[in-house]
This record gives sequence, structure tokens and C-alpha cells, in this order.
Amino acid sequence: MRYTIGSFEFDIHSLVLKKNEEAVSIRHNEAKLLALLIENADRVLSKEEILSKVWQDKVVSEQAVFQNISHLRSLFGNAAIKTFSKRGYQWQLAIESKTELMPIEEKHSQNNVTTVVPIAPETKPNEARNNKSWLTILVAGFAFIIVTIVWSLNAPEDNDSAIKLAYFPITDANNESRLNLTDNALFDFSELTHISSDKFLTSSELEYPKLAEQHPFILAGRMRSFNQKVYLNFTIKGQFAEWHGELFAENIDALTQKLQQHLELPFIYQFLDTPYSPDFKKSTLSLAHQEFPEDPIILCHLIDIYIETGEYDTAMALAEKFATSARQQENWQQLGNALLYQSRVLTNKDLYKLSSEKLALATTAFEKINDLSRQADVWNAQSWLDHQFDDYPAIKESLLKSAQLAYEANDIGRELHALTYLSIMAHKHKQQEDKYVYLRKAESKMKSYELPIYHFAKIPFHYAIFAKSAQDKEPHLKQVLSHTVLTPNHWVAQSSRKQLVQHYIEQNRLLEAEELTAQLTGENAQNSYLKTLIAQANQDNEGFISSAQRTFEQAQLAGQNTLSLDVALLLVTTPNIKVNYDFYALYIEQNATANWRRENENKLLALN
Repeated sequence: MRYTIGSFEFDIHSLVLKKNEEAVSIRHNEAKLLALLIENADRVLSKEEILSKVWQDKVVSEQAVFQNISHLRSLFGNAAIKTFSKRGYQWQLAIESKTELMPIEEKHSQNNVTTVVPIAPETKPNEARNNKSWLTILVAGFAFIIVTIVWSLNAPEDNDSAIKLAYFPITDANNESRLNLTDNALFDFSELTHISSDKFLTSSELEYPKLAEQHPFILAGRMRSFNQKVYLNFTIKGQFAEWHGELFAENIDALTQKLQQHLELPFIYQFLDTPYSPDFKKSTLSLAHQEFPEDPIILCHLIDIYIETGEYDTAMALAEKFATSARQQENWQQLGNALLYQSRVLTNKDLYKLSSEKLALATTAFEKINDLSRQADVWNAQSWLDHQFDDYPAIKESLLKSAQLAYEANDIGRELHALTYLSIMAHKHKQQEDKYVYLRKAESKMKSYELPIYHFAKIPFHYAIFAKSAQDKEPHLKQVLSHTVLTPNHWVAQSSRKQLVQHYIEQNRLLEAEELTAQLTGENAQNSYLKTLIAQANQDNEGFISSAQRTFEQAQLAGQNTLSLDVALLLVTTPNIKVNYDFYALYIEQNATANWRRENENKLLALN
């Protein structure tokens, strides 16, 4: 039996989903859940029934249901599946059955197709982190091993099933050398030439959405030569994430070979195309590091995720291993990276003097290969340590060095970040003249570089930070939104929109708050959170619970720990609603960071 749902067609027996005749990537459990929902569209399905029929005898948490429901909503829209508090879920969209006889040849062909389905992460927030990780690691391990083995053994003979990777030409500063990527059994490369690689990197928020439907994965980068070696910094942009790395080789051909070898790792494209939780990413990267221990890019991403999840001792051990290996190979690029990671860990543990010592060593490593961009990163990190010692002259010196190094490297993003960050630091240290001087300098640079308008949104955003009252902030925040009409999901737009909605609610200007969110079309945790706040203000308990739970699911999937904690706290502090209080209270207890606890100290004390 086949069903049509708008432009989608779903075969309930083969569990194949198509949109406009094109196959849609969907996990096996998601497909089974979709079939269950469609076949029972006339009733509400409890989480227990879903777990029993989709996962059968497997022991998994209710979070598996949340995650798969969330993925289906991302495909069909938030309204496709309705959440009934304490009851379950029900399919909402119109469906039309479609019975067809399948030709024998087609049926025989379909029975001989081998499909590799990535396995979704299944995490359980209400268990201690150390007790829950084994299941995630096991599931991620099966996914990684299956995908890697099948990928290597069954590489397609033509490009119909190859990874479609678009790229902008990557050349050196003088356009004398360039990477030449050629199609093979694994890759179908498409060269994009309407703008340069540098231009894409400084306007990706605007350019990527224009290209994403035809080119979901886009590669860009910067290349340079020094001391008879060629260095590459590259970024792959996807729908939900970016994958970046650094490589070097003796010549262009060797560098190209190294890059293509790294790009063959299939899990990279899963990360880019699907929102995964930090725990699942950590497990997958751990397995990938075991499989490819010599790949420094995988190790860098693994250390990143351990720092992100607050597991500093593990991150430090990996960074030390990384540094030891780099010293033995006299690999200054990776030694500098390893020392930067060590500095980050020490800073997070408030060991500022030791952190500064690591930064000095990192600078020496990067100087050996003339990596000006990474030297700029070192001085940017040093400015935060200067801030801890309340030394504004040192902060200013560090950030001006960072800006100058980035300018010499023609690294626009790092240069502007250093200047705007200096403006914020001047504000924090009550340097009234400097905070405006460097903000205006950043604006002047944006004009000279002819950057897209969303970059200019940072100027009124900073003026809003400088404003003394919420009323004074309002016009600046509105200006931010006017600059980001074409890039509504840029972080300055999301932050400004949230501040305005909270301001309108506090002033009982609910119609203005609703108008602000009515225009939102993106399905993400930030937008769902705004709808949660408005439903709460309107005393719409059913809408509040539905939106809040949706926000919690999305924030967890996206690894947005602060937002998931915020909405969990909102659920347990809102009176007269029926939710699983213990679940969210335990989640806060197990996942709250020290900074978040400090910021929400009064609310937590009230909760006892």
C-alpha cells in the first residue's frame, strides 16, 4: 500500500519515502514510526505503544520517540504530528491511499537492493551520563561500522549514487596554484564559479540557502604556501552543521589526495545533513578516531565535543596525546592546535596562568609555519585571560594584535571579530570612548569589504548591548531585524528577536510579540521557544506545553544545552500545568553547568 501526503509518497511495505518522485533519506525506525502513525491516523498513539511496535523488544528510552518524532516533523512540518500531553501523538495531515500492482521485474529489483540506514541516537536524559553513554556508543558503533564497511565494499560504479559535493575554486593568495578535484566512483564534484571561495566564506549565511536545494554540501577554503609546503584550511557547509579542518603537504597534488581521502569518510555527511545530539556525535567521533587514529581532523572535532560537553579531563588527555604525536612528527600546525585545546581546557577550569603558558607555546608553533590566522586566534584567547585579571590595556593590546594578524592574512572574519570583541570588552571595562571607536572601525571595515548587510546587523546589536534600559534597546534590536530579513536564523537575529519578544511580554504588548513570531517559518528550537513564551503569556496551557516540549526536543537534538535547560526550568516553574516534573528537574540536576546555575540561582533556590 502506498500513501500520498502532499508532494510525498510513502510505501508502507518497503518503507520507502519519496518526494516529487525523488527518494528521501529516512532512518529505518523513522520509517516504521511513520507507517504506524499513518495506519493509525484516527487515534492517539501512546509512547508505550510506539516503543513496543517500533522498537519491539529493544530496551530504549522515551527520548528515542521524541527524536524520531522530531525528525519526521522536520520533513513534514511541525503540524504533521500533534502532541497530546500525557497521552501521546497523532498524525494530522491528509493522506490518500494508492494501491498499485508492481511489475515482476521491478519487484525483483527492489528485493535485491541493499540499503544502509544510519541509526538514530537514543539517549536518556534522566540517567547519569556515565551510565547512559554505553548504549549511545553501541548504537553509533553499529552505524559507523555498517556505513564504513558497506561504503568501502560497495562503492558505486557510476556517479548516480556518489556524494554530490559542490565547491568553490580554492587557490593561493596570488591565484598561481589551485586544487583540482576530479570525479570518481565516490564523488560527483560540481565547481561553482559565480563567486570566489573567500566571498562564500564571508557571505555563507546568505549564499548557502540559495544553493542548498541543488547543492546540499558545499566546500570552500583558503590555501597558502610557506617554506616549500602547501597549507589548506577548508570548510564544508551543510544544512545543520559545518565540518572544517586543516591539511598540509609537499605539493598541490599530494594535498588534493589528502583532502579527497579525508572527504571519503561517510559520517561527515551524516553530521552535516542531520541534527545529532552532542553525545551521539561524541560516540561516533570516538569510533572514527579508533578506526582512523592518524587523522588529526577527526581528533580535533573529538576534543571539541568533549570540551563542549564539559568533560575537561578527557579533552585534556586527548589534547596531550595530540601534542605528543605532533612534537614527534615536528608537525607545527597540529602542535599549535593541540596547545590551543589545552589552553581552552585550562581556561574553563580557571587555571589562567597555565592557560597563558600554553598560548605562548602555541604562538611559537604557529610562527614556525607563518600561520597568521591561528596566531590571531591565540591573541583572541589571550584577551579573555587578560579580562580575568581586569587588565584592560592588555586586553586592548591582545585584540589589536589579533586584528592586525588577521588583516595581514586577509582573514576578514577574524579581523572583524577582534574589533567588535574589543568594543564589547571596552564596554565591560567602562572605557566609553574605546567602545564606540572600535565599533565604528569595524563598521568602516565592513563597508570597505562590501560585505552582505547581515554583517552590519552586529553594529546595532552592540548598541543594544550598550543601552541602559530595555526601552532604549528596542530601536536597536528592530534595526538588527531589518538588516537580517534575508538571514532570519543568523545568531544576531535570533538573539534580538528573543529579547524583543521578552520585552513585549513584560510590557503586555502581546500583539506585537505575536506579530514578530508569526513571520517565522524556520523549524528550529529558537523559534519554538518564542512560541512557548507567547503561549505562556496568553495562558494557553495546552499550547505552552506542546511548544515547550517541542523546544526541549529540538534543543537536545541540536546540542543546545543552555536552551534545553532554560525550557526545562520554564516547565517546572510554570504553575497550573501538568508535566513530568521529576523528569525535567532531574535533567536540570544532571546537565546544568556552573555558569547556568549562577545565572538562574534565584529560580533554582525557589525550587529548593
